[in-house]
Amino acid sequence: MQHTDVVIVGGGLVGSTLANILTQQCPKLSIAVIEAHELQSYHPSFDDRCIALAADSVAYLQQHQLFDTTVDYASAIKQVQVSDRGHFGKTQIHHHDYQLDALGYVVEVRPWGQRLTHAAKEHSQLAWHCPSRVSDITLHADYNCVTLDCGTQLGAKLVVIADGAQSPTRSLVHIDFPTTQYEQHALIANVQVQGGHHHHAFERFTEHGPIALLPMSQSRYSLVWCDNPQKLHTMQQLSAAEFTAALQQEFGYRAGLFTQVGERSVYPLSFGQAQSLSSHRTVIIGNAAHAIHPIAGQGFNLGLRDIKELAQRIRYADANSLGNYYFTQGYSRARLNDVRRVMQLTDSLVRLFSNGSRTLALGRSVGLSAMQLCSSLRQPLAKQLMGFN
Repeated sequence: MQHTDVVIVGGGLVGSTLANILTQQCPKLSIAVIEAHELQSYHPSFDDRCIALAADSVAYLQQHQLFDTTVDYASAIKQVQVSDRGHFGKTQIHHHDYQLDALGYVVEVRPWGQRLTHAAKEHSQLAWHCPSRVSDITLHADYNCVTLDCGTQLGAKLVVIADGAQSPTRSLVHIDFPTTQYEQHALIANVQVQGGHHHHAFERFTEHGPIALLPMSQSRYSLVWCDNPQKLHTMQQLSAAEFTAALQQEFGYRAGLFTQVGERSVYPLSFGQAQSLSSHRTVIIGNAAHAIHPIAGQGFNLGLRDIKELAQRIRYADANSLGNYYFTQGYSRARLNDVRRVMQLTDSLVRLFSNGSRTLALGRSVGLSAMQLCSSLRQPLAKQLMGFN
């Protein structure tokens, strides 16, 4: 058996980010990363999507040299407009109101993910087992024995499960992941806009689901269109010209004239949370711990706060306390309120705005208009978008 301090299951965005931060903060720590896919070729975490990084997330990543705002696959968000289609209410959030260069950044997942794994592979204290899968986890008092499908056994003081919402590893430590499927799916695509996006982002609510446009490189928007699955699959099959026309009719012209669309993908949306964020010498982070609606772009930022809390606790743990009961329970208690709050927030927004009730529509419009008129009312929403909780 190969003994190591920390085993990270999953080498996607969350796992690679944690590995990089731990190598910087804890240079004497021995770390192993187990990844089921060959990172040199296709990796499902590093697809053609974009993700929104809140300002607080950007600052944290920059502290560890893991994100550069000047790269060509990142674009600043300087203004966010929130509106309710067919109703008068809307509000805008500007970066200069908070003395920030940007409210956040939109980053293309594929090039950034490849950069993270390349950086992690340069650290000698970090051992990659790739492609490998965890076939069994045996619990012992002072360590967990992680058995790989190739027969290798790793003895770890702490196991970190970070292999995504469909994590096969959670069940090995007997943690359930109750999930509710939304009636909405999400269509993801990159859309060209005439005249550029000027770093403006849009969250437009409709009775069928939100439509988000996030500014990205080359005068493109990253589109996240949430609606009923049958409609979105029909939209997916349209020609590029037919699709841009349908999107223009659905969204309107406030973001500009859509001229072209790239490859379109449709994903189901779900709401789920691990029944526990920890087990014996094990913690769960990222999408393996919580699955939320993409509304307001909170997903990866929530996972990054998991990383921040866990890395801090690992940094100050000694050889005896790393991974013990007090360590794992302390992590779980520290993260539970934030996870529950963001999950409730995103779910409530979906149910509040995806509703045809005239009474609710009037209340939404009044609320959005009040936020536009009074900066103090906008502040809670702005802080959430920027990650300052």
